[in-house]
Parts: sequence; C-alpha cells; structure tokens
Amino acid sequence: MNRKFLFALWGGLFIVCAAMGFIPNPAGAGRVLLTLLSVAFFVPPALALYQAIQDGDRPVLRLIRNLSALSLGLTLVLLVLNFLSALRSETLGDILYNILTIVSSPMVCSGCWVLSLFLWACLLMVSLKGLRKKK
Repeated sequence: MNRKFLFALWGGLFIVCAAMGFIPNPAGAGRVLLTLLSVAFFVPPALALYQAIQDGDRPVLRLIRNLSALSLGLTLVLLVLNFLSALRSETLGDILYNILTIVSSPMVCSGCWVLSLFLWACLLMVSLKGLRKKK
C-alpha cells in the first residue's frame, strides 16, 4: 500500500478521533464503535512501519518514532497539568482537558486510555528497533 495514502488515512483518522473525543459519555454500542475507531487509528502507522522496516526507509522510521514519542510525552505533560489544575479554576481544567482531547485523540476517543498509550508505545518501540537494524 502506498505510504502517502497510509499517512493521509492516519491524518484523517486523527481528525475523526479528535472530533469524536468531544462526545460526552457515550454508552453501549457507541462506546464500542469509538474504541474500534481508536484502534483503527493505529493500523495505518503500523502498516507504514512494517513497510519501512522491510524497505529500510529510515526517514519513515524516524517520523513514526518522533510522532510516537511526542504524543506520549505531550500526553504525560497534559495529564499531569490536568491533575494539578484541580487546585485551580474549573475553566483551566476544561481548557487543559480540551487540549488533551485533541493531542491524545485516540486515547480520549476510546475511553480506554491504557490501550491507546500501549499502542503508541508499541509504535515507538518497533520504530526504535527498526532504526537500530543495520541495512
């Protein structure tokens, strides 16, 4: 599959997950569909990562590594800031949570935060391993 298509699909899924993350308290089938959507978010980068390892495409490996590390790092910072905002105004907490919803869109969309963080970590670790390979 063409990597440009995979990256475009990944970007589109990011936008959809970000928008769906603002749905308040989905339940039942809606929750299941959002979880499936957030898992589907990780399919295009996984395919691109697989192709990049097969082809030895280091720029793609670096891109996925950097995006994964950036997402995990920003999520950590925003989660800490969200917890600390409990001591401040409700408006600050809402603003930080909205930023978290956009930055960590598949995490908030799924409602199962550990799953999304695990999949980001998998992308990070596989890309790091691919970058260590000598070609």
